[in-house]
Amino acid sequence: MVTDTIADYLTRVRNASSAGHRVVEIPASNVKKEITKILFDQGYILSYKFEDDKVQGSIKIALKYDKVTKEPVIKKIQRISKPGLRKYTNSGDMPRVLNGLGIAIVSTSHGVMTGKRAKNENVGGEVLCYVY
Repeated sequence: MVTDTIADYLTRVRNASSAGHRVVEIPASNVKKEITKILFDQGYILSYKFEDDKVQGSIKIALKYDKVTKEPVIKKIQRISKPGLRKYTNSGDMPRVLNGLGIAIVSTSHGVMTGKRAKNENVGGEVLCYVY
């Protein structure tokens, strides 16, 4: 039984990209769907598909690789806020990942969004992960 489903999601993506897989399948939840949409919008994954065939459903993610070097686009994907130690931030202290080259994914009262968008909308929240 997995207690931290977001960490499981991030680990599956990290392992699949480092192993060179083209597609990874992950059990679905609303938060995972929002994280997947953000990763697609920011250009970290090639495409995604939500399947509701089972009780829980699943997410199929097509990973993105560099055309020349065949290295994964996602260099590092790291969980920040954990069930044992939650990390919250306000809009003024929003973290900058790799001096603005990466993204922070934040769960706010307005939904799951990037740290840059949360800062523009002047809302804080729980810092879920860093991606770069």
